[in-house]
Amino acid sequence: MATAPEPGKNIPASLVKQLRDRTGAGFSDCRAALIESGGDLDQAVNVLRKKGQVAAAKKAQRATTEGLVSCYIHAGGKIGVLVEIDCESDFVARTDDFQKLTHDVAMHIAALDPLFLKREDVSEDVLEQKKAVYREEAKATGKNDTVIEKIVSGKLEKFYEETCLYEQHFIKDEGMTMKELVDQAIAKLGENITIRRFSRFKVGDTDGAAPALNPDAPPAPAV
Repeated sequence: MATAPEPGKNIPASLVKQLRDRTGAGFSDCRAALIESGGDLDQAVNVLRKKGQVAAAKKAQRATTEGLVSCYIHAGGKIGVLVEIDCESDFVARTDDFQKLTHDVAMHIAALDPLFLKREDVSEDVLEQKKAVYREEAKATGKNDTVIEKIVSGKLEKFYEETCLYEQHFIKDEGMTMKELVDQAIAKLGENITIRRFSRFKVGDTDGAAPALNPDAPPAPAV
């Protein structure tokens, strides 16, 4: 008796290409995800993301001592970004996939201007200020204390999503967070990858900038 083909085995190459275009994952990983999802493209994206999260968790403690500093200058030269992304080996740092990741991250930072890298980087002072504002706004609705705290919690999550790089939605694919983008790269390249730090510059902004030196000014007195 002939054996019926397993569901999802006959995956057209065009569908694999669509998934690759959406996620950047390798051909075999995309095909396997489509087989697992029965050919459903959206479900296959979720399969790849879950695998990326598992891969990232397994490699999270591995040291990242190599990597790249990448820059991105927005059209017109009004906004510029420097970002350091680290990996485990110089070999991976030189791959096209890793370099594309650094470019995409720098471009995203230029567009969405995150204030923090991760939610853990938000200071307690900032959090307390935000909670106080959100609590006052919630009290104005006349809701009870339990509902008010839920509102505050929800607004804090929105604050993290808007201001923390890892929690922002990727500018080129809003269905994916930046953490998921990094996790995907970890799964594909087989090494731990971390966004280490970034700086964003915009013409006219002075926050955190050192004053320009006046070449005609007298030297500072010796102490």
